[in-house]
Amino acid sequence: MIGADAIIHGNIELSGGLIVYGKIFGTITTEGPIRVAKNGSVLGDIIASDIYIGGKVEGNVIVKDRAVLGGLSTLLGDLTYKHLLIEEGAQFKGKCELVSSVSDSIED
Repeated sequence: MIGADAIIHGNIELSGGLIVYGKIFGTITTEGPIRVAKNGSVLGDIIASDIYIGGKVEGNVIVKDRAVLGGLSTLLGDLTYKHLLIEEGAQFKGKCELVSSVSDSIED
């Protein structure tokens, strides 16, 4: 978990899940799920198994399965996913790419 008062500059690589309440300036790569909380933000690309965005992400997002853009979220970047849910009120500016296997997209 990245606390609300935390600001991280640099890339993060991990195997488990991550909840972001603070700010991250860098790429996040994980085999687990990511949740960007309502006041959380990420300025960088994200690669994960699943993502729920409740805050703001500026960067490209690649998930192996499910992406959810919450009602107060902002995503400025391209999104690669297998399943997608965009809640009413979410803001999204970028391209969507539906794939059956995201591992093929990561290698491109």
